[in-house]
Amino acid sequence: MLCTCCMQGMVPYLPELIPHLIQSLCDKKALVRSIACWTLSRYAHWVVSQPPDSYLKPLMTELLKRILDSNKRVQEAACSAFATLEEEACTELVPYLGFILDTLVFAFGKYQHKNLLILYDAIGTLADSVGHHLNQSEYIQKLMPPLINKWNELKDEDKDLFPLLECLSSVATALQSGFLPYCEPVYQRCVTLVQKTLAQAMMYSQHPDQYETPDKDFMIVALDLLSGLAEGLGAMWNILCFQDTMPEVRQSSFALLGDLTKACFPHVKPCIAEFMPILGLNLNPEFISVCNNATWAIGEISIQMGTEMQPYVGMVLPNLVEIINRPNTPKTLLENTAITIGRLGYVCPQEVAPQLPQFIRPWCSSLRNIRDNEEKDSAFRGICVMIGVNPGGVVQDFIFFCDAVASWVSPKDDLREMFYKILHGFKDQVGEENWQQFSAQFPPLLKERLSACYGV
Repeated sequence: MLCTCCMQGMVPYLPELIPHLIQSLCDKKALVRSIACWTLSRYAHWVVSQPPDSYLKPLMTELLKRILDSNKRVQEAACSAFATLEEEACTELVPYLGFILDTLVFAFGKYQHKNLLILYDAIGTLADSVGHHLNQSEYIQKLMPPLINKWNELKDEDKDLFPLLECLSSVATALQSGFLPYCEPVYQRCVTLVQKTLAQAMMYSQHPDQYETPDKDFMIVALDLLSGLAEGLGAMWNILCFQDTMPEVRQSSFALLGDLTKACFPHVKPCIAEFMPILGLNLNPEFISVCNNATWAIGEISIQMGTEMQPYVGMVLPNLVEIINRPNTPKTLLENTAITIGRLGYVCPQEVAPQLPQFIRPWCSSLRNIRDNEEKDSAFRGICVMIGVNPGGVVQDFIFFCDAVASWVSPKDDLREMFYKILHGFKDQVGEENWQQFSAQFPPLLKERLSACYGV
């Protein structure tokens, strides 16, 4: 994509330039067709911002023709460019799905090794972009047979499985119940890949001089596909490699656990006593992605467990409090940690509220900038419940709480009422004069928002 300043400079010329570039996709020289594909992909964002019939439809039509070009380099450039267009257009492509799938499926019979890998990416990106709109019988009948044929052709040791597994993960998530007829063979293959890798790892650990180091990438992509199946189908998958020495394996495993918890918690619940100590041990910011996924999984489990989470609070809360207070912690990990602390406090306020003074300031700072969503909702409910249990724990940092509350655009009515009671309770407790002195510290926008939304 062009930088913003360069893009702005080009905009006045694009209404004339884009049609010329689209016409160049039909040039008799393959090099020109190839470069035209690449150039047009740089302007995909602008194309999508215009009325569809003006540029999107003609560009999509010509790119699909070039995907079936006789020249392999043009095929490659067109397929890559179309993937970029898919990312930008998203559901704008829904009216054309039948046409798009006809072309991509036909390419399966035309493409050879290298371009097949790019084709997998284009199909996976399409699934990510249009989501559940792909779950129609006519589309499934077009798309799945060639994918499953390739799936069956490849051997377990073939590294071409990697991009196909990633593609199928996106497709499974998009198709949801539509993927069910293909679920069993895909699941069994993933389980086999995981089992083989674990067996190889065990043999290597026992006889390192006789066996090669196992390639755990097979297990990682298989776990990711199982995660996609769990998200799409809500089915139970029971291969979890939580204690593998390779961080990438644990990262994928914890992501899978979180998806399973959301999709089919009754199947996960019997194993919680085994899982929680392992999750607690992986709350280590040295491995950011592992720590992030473990933190997220704990939050999802908390919501499902409710008060039954009490025995496990002590296993995870000290590490979570330490993480949220660490300097230079990545933003995403801070946000996930804050959400999980809030969720823990929501279901087990008596256990978490005494620690309020240890985390309330960074907690509020971490969540003030995220958009309204269900995770933020559950976290703020938790903080409100904890303040009810331990109001003194927030007094020193109450201005940060006020700022975090003001970050909400449209909280649900009952959450808004929780905010109202806390704000007015604090104001009544300190008295009008002290409140006026306190609120005088507020930036003008904060003061105005609290007054307008909560009458303080």
